[in-house]
Amino acid sequence: MPALRAYLSLRWRLLGRLLVEVGWLRLSILLPMLVLSVGRGMVVAAGHPQGKWAVPVGVALLLASAHRQRADLRFLTISAPDYRRWLAVEYLLWAVPAAVVLGLFSAWGAAGLGLFLASLVAWVPPAREALSTRHKARSLLRSEAFEWVSGLRPWGGVWLLLLGIALWQHATPLGPVVALGVWLVLITACYGQPEPITMLVLAARAPGTFLRRRLLLGTGYAAFSAAPFLWLLASGPAGVGGALAVATAWLGLVALLILTKYAFYSNAVHIRFSQALVVSVALALPGNPVYPVLLLVAVGGLLWQSQRRLRLLLGSVTEPMDKD
Repeated sequence: MPALRAYLSLRWRLLGRLLVEVGWLRLSILLPMLVLSVGRGMVVAAGHPQGKWAVPVGVALLLASAHRQRADLRFLTISAPDYRRWLAVEYLLWAVPAAVVLGLFSAWGAAGLGLFLASLVAWVPPAREALSTRHKARSLLRSEAFEWVSGLRPWGGVWLLLLGIALWQHATPLGPVVALGVWLVLITACYGQPEPITMLVLAARAPGTFLRRRLLLGTGYAAFSAAPFLWLLASGPAGVGGALAVATAWLGLVALLILTKYAFYSNAVHIRFSQALVVSVALALPGNPVYPVLLLVAVGGLLWQSQRRLRLLLGSVTEPMDKD
């Protein structure tokens, strides 16, 4: 127990430092939006007979995504052989708020399942171990769609599970829409990790050209992965018009996530917090009169900041090479 308390205290101090790094201005905007959007989604799902079971699965997937990208797992393996029990308690604490919301709606089974799945996440293998036994052949797909190559390996089975859930609930628009929402969260995890700057330099393109290529490839692959869900939505009560509206909004969010990645490259903390802010605003403010203006400002700001950031990075790397 003393070792567990020391570990949780260390994690708490680390979280505090990360929040300080993000800054009070971003947190003052992000946290209310995040609470509003996540709270609204959980309240709607918890009150639905089938939707309540999506909450524990979604929480477990979010924790698993963060767990697989942790940089301290190798250190914990060497320093503390029993570290997985520490992680199980930590992830259990992160899942408690979702379980409390489910409990308020008397969804005790879903709440218990959420706590159980959260504790099991500690035994999910990290991404480096999962990829170490696979052959890393060079290919055009790997170099141009590396986020999808690395992301779909661990989450390909989850995509099939989401498709099965959407098929099961295809009679109502909620099934495919919720599946697309969970899939968007997993895509966010793929685009939350910045690639090495050498990959940007080897692209040898102007910032505008580089961004256009990344946006076309990213939204193209996203549209391909979302096509079955959109087809189910179009064949249901929502119709073709509803499916087109959902597809436009969903692909627009994917494009914003890509822009946010390069606007705050290469600080992974700033990238992920800013992506969370983008998704939270998109989910919390539809129907609000200021939403179109806020969306326009966000798109313009991300376009400007991403090109500016890439221009600075590529210029700082290529100038010494030109002198040599």
